[in-house]
Amino acid sequence: MTSFDIHNADNAQLQALQQQLQQAFDQLKAAGLNLDLTRGKPGSEQLSLSNALDGILAGNYTSDSGTDTRNYGGLDGLPECKAMFADIMQVTAEEILIGGNSSLTLMYQAVLFAWLFGYGDKAKAWKDDGKTSFLCPVPGYDRHFAICEAFGINMISVPMNEHGPDMDSVEKLLREDKSIKGMWCVPRFSNPSGIVYSDETVDRIARLGQIAASNFRVFWDNAYAIHSFTSDAPALAPIMDACRRHGTEDSVLQFGSTSKVTFAGAGLAYMAASKANLAAFGKHLGMSSIGPDKINQLRHLRFFNGHTSFAEHMKKHAALLKPRFDIVLDKLAGHFSNSDALQWTVPEGGYFVSVDTRPGLAKRVVALAGELGVKLTPAGATFPYGKDPQDSNIRIAPSFPSLADIDKAMDVFVLCVKLATVEQALA
Repeated sequence: MTSFDIHNADNAQLQALQQQLQQAFDQLKAAGLNLDLTRGKPGSEQLSLSNALDGILAGNYTSDSGTDTRNYGGLDGLPECKAMFADIMQVTAEEILIGGNSSLTLMYQAVLFAWLFGYGDKAKAWKDDGKTSFLCPVPGYDRHFAICEAFGINMISVPMNEHGPDMDSVEKLLREDKSIKGMWCVPRFSNPSGIVYSDETVDRIARLGQIAASNFRVFWDNAYAIHSFTSDAPALAPIMDACRRHGTEDSVLQFGSTSKVTFAGAGLAYMAASKANLAAFGKHLGMSSIGPDKINQLRHLRFFNGHTSFAEHMKKHAALLKPRFDIVLDKLAGHFSNSDALQWTVPEGGYFVSVDTRPGLAKRVVALAGELGVKLTPAGATFPYGKDPQDSNIRIAPSFPSLADIDKAMDVFVLCVKLATVEQALA
């Protein structure tokens, strides 16, 4: 296998290569593939790791603290469950609220609350404070952007680097633009780049509350907090500790869930925030709910305190995920290691690989792959409004397909990148 390099190819050589690639394309098209690498869903083998949740209560619905989990109440969650997730989020149990099964739902509710009411007496509701803007590190998570778009919130792209968001740009924008009321962050194994924010970046984000408006909030979506492939993957500094040092505890709302830990549709979501933020949010949450699903909370407590531990459980996930990522990374390195046709990240955890084609080719690559029966996340999805100004970024999600299917899908992807690149060179 040789790296793809067309730097010194003349027009005749490019045409010959295009013909060769087109023939391979036509052969794959006849194979009738139907593969999907669009979303970071856990595979069936991963879901089966948590089958012991079913029936684990064995008719005992009373928690260690004496709560009958079948009844109403406990709006913020079982105390034991709050303590369990406080360890993951590196906060105190009093700074945790257990929601339903989806952290995305909690994030939407948190935006809605800030929009309608504001957190605390001094913080204005966003809807009453003029234009509202969000800082969006790119490439980023399309569902975050969809929430902003639904509320008509103006999105401002901020470039990512190997340390996280470009903090010089973030701080400059915050000082100059008072309409900025929020910022999205996926701090460990970012979606889609897999970057882990550096300690300095975490500290600088914690200090943003000193220069931003009082109703500014960082939405810290720590979805992949425990999703590393190896034990020596980079750790993430606890942002709430940094906030305490800088007196900015109210400026950050943290989110996480077990959606990719246990059952994706029947996990637990949680929000970590200052006591003041939780009190404001909880007051209105209590108007729409008289208690969460505490039975599911108890199931998870029994599962992780008896059947397995988080560390043991996540090692099993890593054993299923890492080979899938290895296929993706090996294929990319094998074909493009010394080529400027493609750049990519090498994540040590999470659910995605971020790749960048030459400018102007992402949509073409996605379209070509679609013709061969391989669905990829739409080009542009990792940018606000679905518009990648360079038309270069593509998110690859290898968690769900089988190893054999990922191998086939990556052969298709490699071929499509090469064909699109040669087409561009000839044009």
